[in-house]
Amino acid sequence: MLNTDSLRRRAIAAAKGDAPFDLLLTDASIVDMVTGEIREADVGIVGEMIASVHPRGSRSDASETHSLPGSYLSPGFIDTHVHLESSHLLPARYAEIVLAQGTTAVFWDPHELANVLGVEGVRFAIDASRNLPLQVMIAAPSSVPSTPGLEMSGADFAGAEMETMLNWPEVCGVAEVMDMHGVLNGSTRMQEILSCGLQSGKLIEGHARGLNGAGLQAYLAAGVTSDHELTSAEDALEKLRAGLTLEIRGSHPYLLPDIVAALKTLPHLSSQITLCTDDVPPDMLLEKGGIVALLNLLIEHGLPAVDALRFATFNGALRLKRDDLGLIAAGRRADLVVLNSLDTITPQQVYVAGKRIARDGAMIEPLPAASHPTLPDTMHLSSLSPDDFALRIADITHGNARLKHIRGARFTEWGEVDVQIREGRVVLPTGFSLIWVQHRHGRHEARPQIALLEGWGELQGAIATSYSHDSHNLVVLGRCPREMALAANTLIASGGGMALAQHGEIIAHVAMPIAGMLSDLPAPELASAFRNLRERSGDIADWQPPYRVFKAIEGTCLACNAGPHLTDLGLTDGATRQIVDPLIHSSHQERSTH
Repeated sequence: MLNTDSLRRRAIAAAKGDAPFDLLLTDASIVDMVTGEIREADVGIVGEMIASVHPRGSRSDASETHSLPGSYLSPGFIDTHVHLESSHLLPARYAEIVLAQGTTAVFWDPHELANVLGVEGVRFAIDASRNLPLQVMIAAPSSVPSTPGLEMSGADFAGAEMETMLNWPEVCGVAEVMDMHGVLNGSTRMQEILSCGLQSGKLIEGHARGLNGAGLQAYLAAGVTSDHELTSAEDALEKLRAGLTLEIRGSHPYLLPDIVAALKTLPHLSSQITLCTDDVPPDMLLEKGGIVALLNLLIEHGLPAVDALRFATFNGALRLKRDDLGLIAAGRRADLVVLNSLDTITPQQVYVAGKRIARDGAMIEPLPAASHPTLPDTMHLSSLSPDDFALRIADITHGNARLKHIRGARFTEWGEVDVQIREGRVVLPTGFSLIWVQHRHGRHEARPQIALLEGWGELQGAIATSYSHDSHNLVVLGRCPREMALAANTLIASGGGMALAQHGEIIAHVAMPIAGMLSDLPAPELASAFRNLRERSGDIADWQPPYRVFKAIEGTCLACNAGPHLTDLGLTDGATRQIVDPLIHSSHQERSTH
């Protein structure tokens, strides 16, 4: 925040013409986020603050002048909800990428780190993002775990933890409230968390996936004020009409055409529409971009560029209660993006705090390598054997059984199937694979959980990850126990990450030794390794384009969502909030002697 008295006195003097500007930007057109106008104006800057926005050519007194003929000036872009952990980059490396793309401020919910490391994970997020040109605002995770009773992560947050975090000055609000069931049914834990948020006067982010009607109204009445879990255009409109701030996200681009069409039917585009990325992997962040990619998709689908930019700037600043951001106006922070066109948003130059830091999509100077505290190994698991990946039915060596199973990938539903049991193991039916989950945080020693999976086809190998929303236990998908064990043991040895096994060897592996989710590799190197992992995953799971495979596996254990999901505690039902016995019925058979 711009609270230095001496800086403001200098800015006042420069605005009056009693002193020169430090920097003068001339010959560009301002995109006015209040009026919607595109108008000719010059911008005078003192230190990190805009001191004056005045008629073009009316001032020339400045220590330095940058002429920007034919360009458009926008405020820096604001990402109102992001999990930096999904980039698998440390904050400084993440900042280098998004700053060059025009994003100058983010609201980071580090609940992935918190689910592994507890409150220390949030402290890590704060410390690792200090002194960056990127404005990093931290949210206090409310979803640790996201579904209490159905899963166990590395920590458990309630009122005491929330009160502690909200007292930290770097924490700007309560992160997405995923335990909708707990909110609507008055769980003690969620009442404590929401009470702390309301008493703090800070933001309370929502996660209202699938809520409508009375349930949605009750969720808002609890104090939640935003939502990014949009499922359709109708869902977006209902939530906007209910009074929520919408955070339109780039991680679900298939929804954007309908959402844009619905917004264009409204007589007025509310200031309560913002943009966020939520989750973007490193290769896509580098190749397509974060907020800048979302801006271009919205424009491509027919949203006027000025409206899209307003969502990403002024509206975001209003949402985050940052009166120093989001406008090109005197008294605001000089975070500016230079564009050569409004047809396609391609930042040519980026200014942060009055200094030009990026040109033509790259940082002018790399950020210094950020130091971070050494974190402990979080893969609290011993080496596994193929026998650990066999699906068994208790007390049945030979026979038949009818089992409940998970059907689908990103959106799951219950299925039932008849199986044979031979030598104590379930014989996989045609078209099925296995999903296997093991607690990795050392908080309990329950046996691995395993279930049948339909809709992924017969996986030709194994896929393993320690990055699995939101409890981040070790998850393995496959059909062959030997390959599943190989992929799992590779991650245990490397401190976590993602691995693919096929034909008895590891065909792709990205180590993420920092909490089992972050890498200290340079961004281009990590992106290249992740791209290879994604492409090779298409050799194992050919049911959809490879770019979706890891999106699906990362979310396949999200027990807070509707439908069946496997967690470290068992097969869960997102609707009833129960752990379900997969066995419907079984029959024993005597072993044949022939």
